[in-house]
Amino acid sequence: MLTQFPLFTAGQGRYHTYRIPSLIRAGQTLLAFCEGRKGGRGDTGDIDLLLRRSTDGGRTWNSPQVVWDDGPHTCGNPCPVVDSRTGTIWLLLTWNLGEDHEAQIVAGTSQDTRRVFCCSSRDQGRTWSRPEEITPRVKRPNWTWYATGPGAGIQLEKGPHPGRLLIPCDHLEGSERYYSHIIYSDDGGATWKLGGRTPRPGVNECEVVELDDGRLMLNMRNYDPACRARQVAFSADGGQHWTDQDFAPELVEPTCQASIRRLRWSHGDQPGALLFSNPASPTERADLTLRLSLDEGRTWPHRHLLHRGPAAYSCLCILDRGRAACLYEAGQQNPYEQLVFAVFAPELLWH
Repeated sequence: MLTQFPLFTAGQGRYHTYRIPSLIRAGQTLLAFCEGRKGGRGDTGDIDLLLRRSTDGGRTWNSPQVVWDDGPHTCGNPCPVVDSRTGTIWLLLTWNLGEDHEAQIVAGTSQDTRRVFCCSSRDQGRTWSRPEEITPRVKRPNWTWYATGPGAGIQLEKGPHPGRLLIPCDHLEGSERYYSHIIYSDDGGATWKLGGRTPRPGVNECEVVELDDGRLMLNMRNYDPACRARQVAFSADGGQHWTDQDFAPELVEPTCQASIRRLRWSHGDQPGALLFSNPASPTERADLTLRLSLDEGRTWPHRHLLHRGPAAYSCLCILDRGRAACLYEAGQQNPYEQLVFAVFAPELLWH
C-alpha cells in the first residue's frame, strides 16, 4: 500500500519555495513543518516557519499556518519532538538575520550569528508559544554555524535515561570543522542542555535512533569525498559521549540530509526494525529511497524507490495500524518543486 500527494508546491501561496520537511505524530494529529522561502530557493533571506496539520491520518490537511515569522529574517531548521508523558510538542529552531549569509556567519564577518530557539504547543499544534532563545545554553562561543535537525527528535525509552527528549544538531567550530552533536532535556522540555559531539569532524545534519540494547545511533550527512555514504556514531550514555564513528557504506548519499526511525522494537522471535530514507545516489540529489534494517542498522537489505528523479531532504514518521509516512522534497526538473507526503505499509520494502 502506497499513497502520496504534494502538501506544498513551489510558487503557490506567498512563497517562492518550500523546503526542509519535518513530520511528527502527536496523538492522532500529524504535523508537517517546513520553511516558506519568500525571495527564492536559497537558504538566506526572508524565511518563515510553516505548518500543516491533519487529524485523519494524513487523508486531509488544513491550510498552512505560520508558526514563526520574524519579518525579513530567517526562521527555520524545524526539529520537533513530542513528550509522550504530557503530550507537549517541543519545536527547536534556528534564526539568523535575513541579510547574513552562511559564509559570512562562518567567517565571522556577519552582523549577527546563528541563534537557537524553542517553542511549544500543548494543543497538538493549533497554537504555539512565542519562540524563546536558548543559544547560551546549547552553543559554545567558538561555534559559528549551527543547525537543529532538520527532521525530528526522539524521546528515549530504554537505556540509562528513559524519558529524555533528544534533538540532533550540528555546528561548525571555526570555519572548516563540521561536527554533529545533540541537545537534550530531562525535565520535559523546560530546560535544554548541550550533549556530546562526534569525535571527528566532516559530518553535520543528522538524526538519531535508539537501539534495542539501549545505545543511541547518530546517522549523519558526510563530507568525506573518499566514501559517498552516510556516517554513524554511537552513544551508551544517552548522548553525552559519542564513539565508534565510521562510514555506513550501504547508505549511499550525494552529501544530503536523511531520516531514520525505529519502526518497531524486537519482541520474542520478531526482530526490531529500523526505517531509513534518503536520495540514494552517490553523485546527485535524486531517487528518494526507503530502506529497512532488521539487525539494528548493521545491514539494510530491503529497499523501495519512492521517487525516481530529483529528490533531496526527507522526514519519516511512524503512524498507527502498522503504517509509516515520509515527507520529502522532490520534482521533475529539480528537487525543490514540491514537498510530497507519502503513506505506506512497511511490507512494501519486502517486495
